[in-house]
Amino acid sequence: MAETFDIVTRVAERSDALSQAERKVAQVVLEDVAGAAAASINVLAERAGVSEASVTRFAKAMGCRDVRDLKLRLAQAAVVGQRFLGASAANGQDGGETIDRIADDIQTTLQVHRGLIKPDTVRRAAARLLSARMVYAFGMGGGSSLLADEARYRLVRLGRPVASYQDAVLARMVAGTLGREDVVLAFSVSGHTPELLSACEIAREYGAQVVAVTATGSPLAALADEVLPIRALETDFIFKPSSSRYAMLLAMDVLATELALLAKPQSQALLRRIKYVLDTHRGGGDRQPLGD
Repeated sequence: MAETFDIVTRVAERSDALSQAERKVAQVVLEDVAGAAAASINVLAERAGVSEASVTRFAKAMGCRDVRDLKLRLAQAAVVGQRFLGASAANGQDGGETIDRIADDIQTTLQVHRGLIKPDTVRRAAARLLSARMVYAFGMGGGSSLLADEARYRLVRLGRPVASYQDAVLARMVAGTLGREDVVLAFSVSGHTPELLSACEIAREYGAQVVAVTATGSPLAALADEVLPIRALETDFIFKPSSSRYAMLLAMDVLATELALLAKPQSQALLRRIKYVLDTHRGGGDRQPLGD
C-alpha cells in the first residue's frame, strides 16, 4: 500500500531544501493545487519555467514515485476544497468585523433551521425519549461531542435517565447492551462518521430506537426512527468555528422543551426542586439560570 501523507504540507515544509528549479515547481503547486493536479508534466514545467526533468526531480523529492503519483496526491488534497488553499483562504476573510460575521452566520443558521425542524417530528422524538428506559447520547468529534454532553445536561433536569458517550469503542460496547426500551440520541452534522454509524447499527440490531440530529439523506438519517435535520451552511471564511453547532443546539433545546411539555406537571415539580437546591447552595435572584 502506498504511503499516505499530506502532499500540500510536505511541499510547503520541504521547499527551502529544494534546488532553485524545484522551488519554482513548488511555488506553482502551492499557488494552485487543483490546477497542478490537472496539468500535464509539460504544462507544469512551462508554468514554472523549468524543464520536465526538474518536475520529475521535484516529484521524487516530495517522496512520490513519479509525476503521476504526485498529481494523484495533489488531486486528493484538492478535494478538501479550494477555499482552504492558498489565496482562496486568505480572500475569504475580507469584509466586516469578525463579531458581525459570526453573529450574522449564527442568525442565518437559526433562521434556516427554524423552517427545517418540524414540530410533529420533534413531538414524536420527544415521546420516544419520555418513554425510554434509558437515553444514550452519542456524538463523536467537535460539536457533536459537545452536543452529546449538552443532551445529558438538558435531560437530567427533567428526571430522564441519560448518559453521554464520545469514545468510539465504548459507544460500541454500550450499544451491545441496549434493548427495545432504550433510545440512542445521535449527533452528527454530516451523518457519515463511521464510528458513530457502527454504534447506531449495533444498537438497532439489538432493538434500540434511534433519534438522530443530522443531515437529511445521510447514512445516519437512514438508520434513525426520527430525524431532526441539520444542514451545514459553511462560508468561505474558514477561520471561524462551524455555525452548525448552533443548529444542533437549537434542535436540542426544542427537543428538551417539548419533552418537558409532554410531562408538564412532573417537569415543573423537578425544575422547582432543582431551583430550590441551587438557591439554597449558591443564593442569587429568582431569574438565575437553572443549572445552565
